[in-house]
Amino acid sequence: MASDQEVYEAAATRLRDAYGGETLPPMRDVLSPTDVKGAYAIQALNTRAWSASGRRIVGRKVGLTAKAVQQQLGVDQPDFGVLFDDMQVPNGGTLSSASCIQPKAEAEIAIILKSDLRGDAVSRADVLAATGQVVAAIEIVDSRISDWKITFADTVADNGSSAFFVLGDMSDAVEALDLYTCGMVMEINGEIASLGAGAACLGHPLEAAAWLASTLTAQGEYLKAGDIVLTGALGPMVALAPGDMVEAKIGGLGTCKFEYGKG
Repeated sequence: MASDQEVYEAAATRLRDAYGGETLPPMRDVLSPTDVKGAYAIQALNTRAWSASGRRIVGRKVGLTAKAVQQQLGVDQPDFGVLFDDMQVPNGGTLSSASCIQPKAEAEIAIILKSDLRGDAVSRADVLAATGQVVAAIEIVDSRISDWKITFADTVADNGSSAFFVLGDMSDAVEALDLYTCGMVMEINGEIASLGAGAACLGHPLEAAAWLASTLTAQGEYLKAGDIVLTGALGPMVALAPGDMVEAKIGGLGTCKFEYGKG
């Protein structure tokens, strides 16, 4: 009988292979829907494999920050995934549709750390002190699970259903910003596609970053100076079609945008 480690390694390989475009059925044969330990074990195996292949970690993303989505998946906590350098799309740039499987876009607030952040009970004030920049962001999420039929364990194992991200160019000192009430509008081809506010992100974007820092510390890791943290969606995510022009506008943070190209 295969050991847990062997089962996890086989599942991790299946997920990596699925980046070629062949999606997988939900991973019920390996993970129960709320198997936190197993899901993060699979994610960690792929993080190590990708790092060994030359990809460079530049930060983390927080997902499942909306209570409604947590309830839908039967969990009471967010999740996280790893951001690699080759996942960043330049602001105003083009993302090839050939790079994605079933992508969706969501507008977020990103923070860029100026100092390391760790601790068993990281507070919002701790995050504030460690933050160097705050910028508007778009995360392009994707799933290697067919038709987005995911459980909590599926999305965690699949690196938080991550794919690409865009960061805005405008940045103010975080102390001068109201990240709680700031409004968000995301437009697709000039039409409003998603609305939201900072409070939609786990009550406050800095709370999401604090949760992440504390969770990583408990796992023996930490956020480093220079890391990018995508703090979570401010409004509903929207499916993308080739040719779409996507722009996010966040109060006090300006805009960021990209084109989802046709090839």
